[in-house]
Amino acid sequence: MIEIDPNLCDPSAVADRVPDTTDAAFDAFVEQIREEGQHTPILVRRHPGASGRYEIAYGRRRWRAAQAIGVPVRAVVRELTDRELVVAQGSENLAREDLSYIERAHFARNMERAGIDRETILRAMGVHRPDLVNYLAIAESIPESVLATIGPAPKVGRPRWLTLADRIKSASPERIESALASPDLAGKSSDDRFGVLLTALAAPRKAAKRPRAEALKNSKGVKYADVERNATGLRVTVDETVEPGFGDYLAERIPEILAAYKASKA
Repeated sequence: MIEIDPNLCDPSAVADRVPDTTDAAFDAFVEQIREEGQHTPILVRRHPGASGRYEIAYGRRRWRAAQAIGVPVRAVVRELTDRELVVAQGSENLAREDLSYIERAHFARNMERAGIDRETILRAMGVHRPDLVNYLAIAESIPESVLATIGPAPKVGRPRWLTLADRIKSASPERIESALASPDLAGKSSDDRFGVLLTALAAPRKAAKRPRAEALKNSKGVKYADVERNATGLRVTVDETVEPGFGDYLAERIPEILAAYKASKA
């Protein structure tokens, strides 16, 4: 175990975390490190592409906290292959169980994009093949701009991400861009930002169809009634300024009209 200048460390090339600028828990974590010190070391390897630097397998939050405070970060240095690094990274994530659903999906996709074989990804994530397929499908269906706006959304599980993915697929690029620029996102937590975008991308409600109206006119061409038809019935509205008393006359004879109608059907 050694102490390293945090400015000499780089995060793993395969990102697992989704940044969240409104993470109040991280601010509290920094204060805890400041007051109590770093209890658990991070795991690093010597950077394969930069002499004198280190690549982090896990412990990025502890590294960021040390960087924010301006103190060395305690680390264990091991010789790790690329495969060993992502397996160690994934194993630590599983042990903590604090990665959100979308962060796990993000991690799986980043490993695949980095050329990590499927067997290693399965081992790193501790999942079965169908689960990995689901993670990859979700990750590919959420654009980077949407993920960057939402953040990790720790309380949002797969079903709601699937709903958001479907709405993104149905929405125009202009509508997505407008949703991402919504002032309603300002100052909200990651989970709440998810809710704002989910609502903004919901299919607009179809306006209810107005009943079809038909005007009845007298022999002089003046309208004396409106007949409105819809799926459940018919409404007659009499204009008594044109035919005074006709409404009462019609209402009194409805039973008679109904009887005549039934007789015609017999």
